[in-house]
Amino acid sequence: MAAEPDFSDLTALFVNCTLKRSPETSNTQGLMDSSIRLMREHGVSVESIRFVDHDVATGVYPDMREYGWQYDAWPDEIWPKVEDADILVIGGPIWLGDNSSVTKRLIERLYAMSGEQNAKGQYVFYGKVGGAIITGNEDGIKHCAMDILYSLQHIGFTIPPAADAGWIGEAGPGPSYLDEGSGGPENDFTNRNTTFMTYNLMHVAKLLKDAGGIPAIGNVRSEWDEGEHFGYVPAPDHPNPEYR
Repeated sequence: MAAEPDFSDLTALFVNCTLKRSPETSNTQGLMDSSIRLMREHGVSVESIRFVDHDVATGVYPDMREYGWQYDAWPDEIWPKVEDADILVIGGPIWLGDNSSVTKRLIERLYAMSGEQNAKGQYVFYGKVGGAIITGNEDGIKHCAMDILYSLQHIGFTIPPAADAGWIGEAGPGPSYLDEGSGGPENDFTNRNTTFMTYNLMHVAKLLKDAGGIPAIGNVRSEWDEGEHFGYVPAPDHPNPEYR
């Protein structure tokens, strides 16, 4: 067996997008805690927050106070934590077969920062990895994870293999993940996926951190704007005779 890697220089942020304010029990947090424990056992510095506990404005700009909102916790309370983290895990419940409104608000605020740049001139999320954890009482784990993971990679996150995990009970009303007798915490499929996701997040985050992030070649916005197109050749103006 290969030697255990050292993940102690990594930081992770878990954002729970439950609709429930603290200290109300969150089933999503119950599943997220399994991944959090595993990361902490490997020395990762982990912070977990509930997005709904913070007065985050709705919008797609870095500071919505500049657009008429009286309060916006995003720029001062949430964004610094995201910016400092090597790993971001978004967790949330399924409602009507889709992500919660809180999850969607988080994605919008992450998108608001997508024009920012890192020290290399790349988009600010380059070098970070992302994952998704979903819970609910109805089908939709893969759909919800797909939305989250697509959004994260689109704005610059690296998505490892098998970067999602989830649990759902029987279709329709029934016990939630943490309810007695639900079978959630004992579910081998969920536990395996959560474990694989957690290790893959740590592995890829470690690879990126040790490599200094994504190489700054062919992906630097400021250089493109200044006319450096990294060898890109536009398609010819004449039609392709082989096109059918």
